[in-house]
Amino acid sequence: MRSKKIFAGAKIRRLRHHHALTQGQLASHLDVSTSYVNQIENNQRPLTAALMLALAEKFNLDLSELMSDKSDRLLIDLREAFADPVFGDTPPSLHDLKNLSANSPDMAHAMLKVYAAYKKSTEQLAGADLSMGTGKSDTMLSPYEEVRDFFHYANNYINPLDRAAEELASELGDLTPMRLSRLADYFKRTHDIKIVELTKAPPSLLRRFDRTKRVLHLNPRLGSASRFFQIAHQLALLEQTTLIEQILKSANFKTDEARQICRIGLANYFAGALQMPYSPFLKSAKTLSFDLEELSRTFDASLEQIAHRLSTMQREGARSIPFFFARVDAAGTITKRHSATPLQFARFGGACPLWNVHRALETKGEIIRQLAQTPDGNKYLCLAWASEKRDGGYGSPTRRYAYALGCEITYASQLIYGQGMDLNSETAFDPIGISCRICQRRNCIQRSVPPIASAISVNPDQRSIVPYQIS
Repeated sequence: MRSKKIFAGAKIRRLRHHHALTQGQLASHLDVSTSYVNQIENNQRPLTAALMLALAEKFNLDLSELMSDKSDRLLIDLREAFADPVFGDTPPSLHDLKNLSANSPDMAHAMLKVYAAYKKSTEQLAGADLSMGTGKSDTMLSPYEEVRDFFHYANNYINPLDRAAEELASELGDLTPMRLSRLADYFKRTHDIKIVELTKAPPSLLRRFDRTKRVLHLNPRLGSASRFFQIAHQLALLEQTTLIEQILKSANFKTDEARQICRIGLANYFAGALQMPYSPFLKSAKTLSFDLEELSRTFDASLEQIAHRLSTMQREGARSIPFFFARVDAAGTITKRHSATPLQFARFGGACPLWNVHRALETKGEIIRQLAQTPDGNKYLCLAWASEKRDGGYGSPTRRYAYALGCEITYASQLIYGQGMDLNSETAFDPIGISCRICQRRNCIQRSVPPIASAISVNPDQRSIVPYQIS
């Protein structure tokens, strides 16, 4: 087996600086030329066995220290940090990061410390904004964050699109299984566009519109709810262009990328509102005591679509219960979020591990309930469930998500899920937070990191589950 070449330029440079030597003086100690030392320090030449022995003898070095390579871990940390949108659209290449981690590890560590300080200060700002009730911090937002904030501060309700969708839904007729065929007929009759099934396309491709041939291709694996949604989405991009552009213009997005993302979000909004028109949906929700599964059957929509629609029902003069809604992947990352309640989701870091949405992945198909209280004293009824989405047949990748829907406890009696729960018992409520970094609970056994706004103390003579105390 061919032996691995050992490049240790940064270590040799640190050794030389530690002993206050010039490259010429080090070369004299090792009985080599100054240019050779320069090449070694710049990783242009590997260390030879003879040179390593000379270094060990002259400077009492451990050979294993010379041979170990920690640059790979540093490289991973650098790649993760530079993936942040704050560094712009063109992060350093892998080659440049390798050079930085191998040749200038001290500089790399310094940059990581600066980045960590930036993240911490941004989290502190987010936490301060949250505590003041604004939740708003628009500095250095990525396009996705900018769009997310647009919908958040619109209370996830876009009135012009919602009313336009409701008007068209009324034209399509009653909520019956024939609604999908009526939508397809309207699409073809009004826009002269055929709807055909996709062939020879990857399973993950849901929809493709051929503007030249006037054909909308749909994935044949889509269920009726998804087919309706995809047709309605394309319809929004055809019929609501002027309205969508007016909304985008008034939003004053900083980048074209954010405008493009929001355009898709607005088309999705219209599709959901057409599938579940405001007034009939609100009436049914109240009649059915917000039973998600019954609403899913009534409107031929998935539980995710139903929950998301419930989080948008904030029309002036006809408001529904204010809900929060979130989608969480198997890694615990919140991939979709909105809250019309005082409960706000952290911009950075994962969600509280005590929240029942994390348990939902273990109970597929079952809606689980939780009474929860946040550090600010607010109490909530939290619902959670999970689903699996497979794009193809056997052996194809499976996407797993958990979903959360909840409301303040004052509304819980209006939900079928509040039945049989002791809503007045203090001990029935689980203490949850927003994120460990901004949660001030002192005695949480699930805490992963200290709160960024508090000092900690460590007692070497005492050890609890969490190895520090919050001052």
